[in-house]
Amino acid sequence: MTSFQDFGLADPISRALKDENYLTPTPIQAQTIPIALTGRDVVGIAQTGTGKTASFALPILHRLLQSRTKPQPKHCRVLVLSPTRELSGQILDSFNAYGRHMRLSSALAIGGVPMGRQVRSVMQGVEVMVATPGRLLDLVQGNALKLNQVEYLVLDEADRMLDMGFINDIRKIVSKLPKTRQTLFFSATMPKDIADLAEQMLRDPARVAVTPVASTVDRIEQRVIQVDHSAKPTILAQILKQDSVNRALIFTRTKHGADKVVKGLVKAGIPADAIHGNKSQNHRERVLAAFRTGEIRTLVATDIAARGIDVDGISHVVNFDLPNIPETYVHRIGRTARAGADGVAISLCAGPDEHSYLRDIERLIRITLPKEDRRTPGHRNAAPAPQQHRAGQGKPHHGHSGRPQHDAGPGSHAPGSKGPQRRRKHAGHQGQNGQPNRHEPARPSQSGKGDGIQGVAFLRRENRPARPTRNRNSQS
Repeated sequence: MTSFQDFGLADPISRALKDENYLTPTPIQAQTIPIALTGRDVVGIAQTGTGKTASFALPILHRLLQSRTKPQPKHCRVLVLSPTRELSGQILDSFNAYGRHMRLSSALAIGGVPMGRQVRSVMQGVEVMVATPGRLLDLVQGNALKLNQVEYLVLDEADRMLDMGFINDIRKIVSKLPKTRQTLFFSATMPKDIADLAEQMLRDPARVAVTPVASTVDRIEQRVIQVDHSAKPTILAQILKQDSVNRALIFTRTKHGADKVVKGLVKAGIPADAIHGNKSQNHRERVLAAFRTGEIRTLVATDIAARGIDVDGISHVVNFDLPNIPETYVHRIGRTARAGADGVAISLCAGPDEHSYLRDIERLIRITLPKEDRRTPGHRNAAPAPQQHRAGQGKPHHGHSGRPQHDAGPGSHAPGSKGPQRRRKHAGHQGQNGQPNRHEPARPSQSGKGDGIQGVAFLRRENRPARPTRNRNSQS
């Protein structure tokens, strides 16, 4: 498909797409929408930023218009599950934008805010409900919402929900749904637990895949600075004071680490703020809005909080802490170089633990990243650095027979911690308000050995998928 008009979508949806200046579908949209319009189940492998939301929202809205029935009180026709509050809000905004000419009724159910308003929003019934799993179960168990009339189910970023410990909640939710429904299932990776879940939930699904997780955007300039742990705040401040930094997203592994980085930057005269699970929903929304408008040019985030960030104009991504899961590196740096722009990804690497993480990352992306050594002379022999090559001459790794396996989600290993294990298991997991939460339990000790894509026809592409041609970014 070369145009959204080729899909034959209902007129109210086509008009909304014109309003949004959507012209050319992305690869995931071009593959998924025609299949989903037929009512068939779909399992898709696609990362954030590939246009997934439109790929499931548009066909669902078209099918809703074909059988426009009023939902019963305390019921919804469409249920979309996503791992984070920010991503859930963005998905709902997209549904409302695409459905602006069809008087769509919709509701959002997320943690971190009082439940009363959410209970009232579904009292008369809604067509589209977007929710995080924990809060959705709260509504169901409180008899505020019934799931026995759901016609369309979407699971977005299923692998991240597994990392966050939501898989049991998802199973509970699915057990309450009608067996006759259309299910659209999306994940950036397909570990065994997720593949098993998809097999249980979907009926003869079509399989589509774009942008392999091991690929990195060609327009991103990637480099590594080898540093001492204690020098990271100073070097970060030096990076951010460069004129070329327009808007920067800084990643840390822990919530405490994010707050500490913000304090250091403010002390260095660089305005910054943080978003993570301990921040209130109002604070997170306020900070994200300021980041989008450019009022705040430096945002510090943990991986889970950043999952819902879809902001154009991010010129730099800085890994203050290297992730202990190599696929996470690809997700992080994909926040820059969007909408045809160039971007820079800089990783600060310190100590034996992060050198090990770096080797895993380079094996995954099959590139040896250019490195700059800023360690003090007394520390340069503390840990052997990965094999180096001159900048711009990334050398593929050969003979790698397997990708690193997932043990725990982001934040499972703090900088400077001791011991031989590089991927540690949490004893517990804090909820969205910073308190223990039964809907966000400890992350699974094994979130799926063998994280290769299983049972999915992985489409190989030599070049990065083309982005939609339009006046502003369509990557919902």
